[in-house]
Amino acid sequence: MYDCILVPTDGSPEVERALEYAFDLAQAHDATVRAIYVVNVAGYGSLPMETALEGISGALREEGEAAVQRVEELAPADVEVETRVLEGSPSRVIVEHAHPNECELIVMGTHGRGGIDRLLLGSVTERVVRHAPVPVLTVRVDQSTVDDGTERKQVAVE
Repeated sequence: MYDCILVPTDGSPEVERALEYAFDLAQAHDATVRAIYVVNVAGYGSLPMETALEGISGALREEGEAAVQRVEELAPADVEVETRVLEGSPSRVIVEHAHPNECELIVMGTHGRGGIDRLLLGSVTERVVRHAPVPVLTVRVDQSTVDDGTERKQVAVE
């Protein structure tokens, strides 16, 4: 049913929960997992110095390389993984890389980076779900507090 499963990553630990689902599906369907990291340099376009932008872009590309390398490290031996670091609007690039004749499923977390990034950028997952030409499996990662005060993560598939 699936030959390629697209997994966007931002390098956050929450993405690793979505990867578990992607790897399980890849094993069941003998599919390739394509992990992509999208460098969103548009948010830094208003910086005054071009050299500062180049430095930020380089740092983000390095972060992207580390994020996709982590996907390769986590992959079971019997799952083929392709990785790509791309530039552009994250939701747009993800949707562009998901076509029925290329990657037939997107698996992504509902929460990646939070805080000010989410407020400024909005929800990438929401935009992907609305515009993707293929099914999207979203993996929700909730943080809740256990009686002893420590945090615990619960995973639910939406």
